[in-house]
Amino acid sequence: MCLHLPLEVAYKKGYFDAELNQILTDPSDDTKGFFDPKTKDNLTYMEMLGRCVRDKETGLFLLPLDDKPGTKAEMYTDTEIKKEFEKTGLSISVGRYSGKSVSLWDLIHSGYFTEEQRKTPKMIMGLRKPVSANTLLDSDILNADTFKQVKEGTLTFEAATQCESVRGYLKGTGSITCKVPDFHGIRKEVSATELLESKIITEELYKDLSSGKVTVTEVSEMDSVSKYLEGTNSIAGVYVQSTMETLSIFEAKGKGLLTPGTSLVLLEAQAATGFVIDPVNNKKLSVEEAVAQGVVGSEWKNKLLSAERAVTGYKDPYTGNTISLFQALKKDLIVKNHGIRLLEAQIATGGIIDPVYSHRVPVQVAYERGYFDEEMNQILSDPDDDTKGFFDPNTKENLTYLQLVERCVTDPITGFSLLVIVKKGDFVLISSNSRSGQYPLWKIKYSVLLCALSSFVLTGFDSV
Repeated sequence: MCLHLPLEVAYKKGYFDAELNQILTDPSDDTKGFFDPKTKDNLTYMEMLGRCVRDKETGLFLLPLDDKPGTKAEMYTDTEIKKEFEKTGLSISVGRYSGKSVSLWDLIHSGYFTEEQRKTPKMIMGLRKPVSANTLLDSDILNADTFKQVKEGTLTFEAATQCESVRGYLKGTGSITCKVPDFHGIRKEVSATELLESKIITEELYKDLSSGKVTVTEVSEMDSVSKYLEGTNSIAGVYVQSTMETLSIFEAKGKGLLTPGTSLVLLEAQAATGFVIDPVNNKKLSVEEAVAQGVVGSEWKNKLLSAERAVTGYKDPYTGNTISLFQALKKDLIVKNHGIRLLEAQIATGGIIDPVYSHRVPVQVAYERGYFDEEMNQILSDPDDDTKGFFDPNTKENLTYLQLVERCVTDPITGFSLLVIVKKGDFVLISSNSRSGQYPLWKIKYSVLLCALSSFVLTGFDSV
């Protein structure tokens, strides 16, 4: 494949680094490497091109060295047009010219055309040959109102063809497309181009966005897209079965329902998958915001800020570049078990997060960008007790994050996932009539249910 790329796309593909990108997007006098011999100015190549004129015969850009540099469109004189029309012959089959070959110029100036009809149309250079106002009108490049003004003489043809959209078609500098608004990512905006590059949207869908056939809102609501932009829910808080009360993780710790260790691990998982969650007030917050609003205690701020870097990115101490959670893990910037736990939480809630572009990526794209590898995939696909980093306070089991999420219930109002907390000896079940009848039965392992039933049977027979 051999083609030109926009600056932004070339940078994303790694064809040059951040330093060069800064130079190209905001050049200083020191980096303007082209010299205008007439004005003695240091210029970028784009600025130099802007001072050129296009040769009428070849279409090549030439740097003018006279006193009148210009970039105006090429206009054809009447003499040039007459010469061109005289070279064009037509075979006539009717009328007084029947059976003869007549030049276009002679035909126009015969009695078959009125004075108004043979007014010479102004021409402007297209990609390879002159183009008339009529041609631009027929091609829907020039609108009817503008064409009328040109025809009546209230607007020159030269002026009419200077607008960016018309020049784009004439010179091949672009085409008319809709400006696609950015999508809302986890922490910042995400362009449609980036979603295409990440294989989250298809080429066809990208074209529909560009042409305005579909909106950003409509695409954002597609399940195949929203799971990468927003992800699925992390464990937002707890639901106390005995009191039917919803609490934040930090509140549950304060009431002794969760140990400090379990609480910190769950909050780190929240921070590493996007936001610290306040399930009571239906809020998603950054760590700074969560501490300021009392959703978590300040004593855990630094630990949670560290976990949050799984979303915002870690700084490579050697290059200064922003790197992902997995890349930081491979460079030993974070403890292995801690990193695996956070990475597993990301995958369980929608996918690995690209900290540079602030959205989740498909597994294949994560491989391509160096955010994942086969060894880590094997560890997470077949976890043992050493890598099951999450604790069920009810059954005392070590679980993966996905297993713990599957034991949660969904709040009918906020949609958040809540970990059910039960008193010792109670059944770990939520009836279908609880909380306005919107809670389903809690998904629970068969072995846990048997354990609870065994306890009930023994207790029941003792009482009898």
